Amino acid sequence: MMELWAALPAFEKVLWGIALVASALFVLQVLMTFIGGDSDMDGDADMDVEGDAGAGHQMFTLKNLIAFFTLFAWTTLACLDQGLSPLVSIIIGSFAGIIMVVIMMYLFSRITALKHSGTLSLKNAIGLTARTYLAIPAARGGLGKVHVRVQGGTKELDALTDEADVIPTGAMVRVLEVIDERYLLVSTRPDK
Repeated sequence: MMELWAALPAFEKVLWGIALVASALFVLQVLMTFIGGDSDMDGDADMDVEGDAGAGHQMFTLKNLIAFFTLFAWTTLACLDQGLSPLVSIIIGSFAGIIMVVIMMYLFSRITALKHSGTLSLKNAIGLTARTYLAIPAARGGLGKVHVRVQGGTKELDALTDEADVIPTGAMVRVLEVIDERYLLVSTRPDK
């Protein structure tokens, strides 16, 4: 083994060093991603600041750098093994590394598009049907509760009504509007 290493030109030794180190970091990065330890791997803070669209999907992150050098080194070594010149091998290796970075940026942009804050917006309940959980007093005389399926989950929310009669537990109602950003105004009449 040592004879093979000693027989390699210095250029190939450097490529092997880059390939092995970058591959080890890439494997570590993938493992950390699967076990949830990659939150600070690329040095980015994953928090949203109100009104801040963020820096977008940056090309120069630690993850992209590791991916670039991993594919660059292995592709360049493969090209050299096929008898291509060092210059052509470097060009092909660089192109392969850049393609890998572009693919990763695309994948991360698609993954980021799947994120949502999870904050309930009561306005999304307007027009939906709900079932009363606790009776709703007549003429906004107090609060009742309804179960409504909104934003992918069933929520228990406070409700009021303008109707002259109490809306009993178990009645089906329609959400008409949101009052004070906290309460649903509901009605048993679907035409309202």
